[in-house]
Amino acid sequence: MTVPGLGTPAPDFTTKNQHGENITLSRLRGAPVVLVFYPFAFTRICTAELGEIRDHHDEFLQARARVLAVSTDTMFTLRAFAEEQKLGFTLLSDHWPHGAIAAGYGVFDAQLGCAMRGTFVLDADGRVVWSVVNRIGEARQLSSVMASLPTV
Repeated sequence: MTVPGLGTPAPDFTTKNQHGENITLSRLRGAPVVLVFYPFAFTRICTAELGEIRDHHDEFLQARARVLAVSTDTMFTLRAFAEEQKLGFTLLSDHWPHGAIAAGYGVFDAQLGCAMRGTFVLDADGRVVWSVVNRIGEARQLSSVMASLPTV
């Protein structure tokens, strides 16, 4: 598993969001995208991290950035999680083939069967402009993600 390098095109994918709609990464070109891989919905660190993104979502919108949070949970689990936590951004299911999207970004932990805490900021052309991979038990720093957003 290799993490995509800075300046390289982000690996494309199509998967379902929490509402069962197909989302294709390459169709989102034209504005920055923040890909946030996380291990599991309803867990302590993941809930806190996604809650922090929720609480600062307006700042992402001001930067014209779309947040896509990706886990190996099923679409139904993601819908329940988004509703309970009032998450106003897109959650994507990497459930089947299990972990394929995370593996494409070099952040799938096959032993645990989940994504590590990988964060990738893509520019409007779909190129990786910033990334960091945190260990599963180590929360990401939202301020670093915000500082990495391309200016528009």
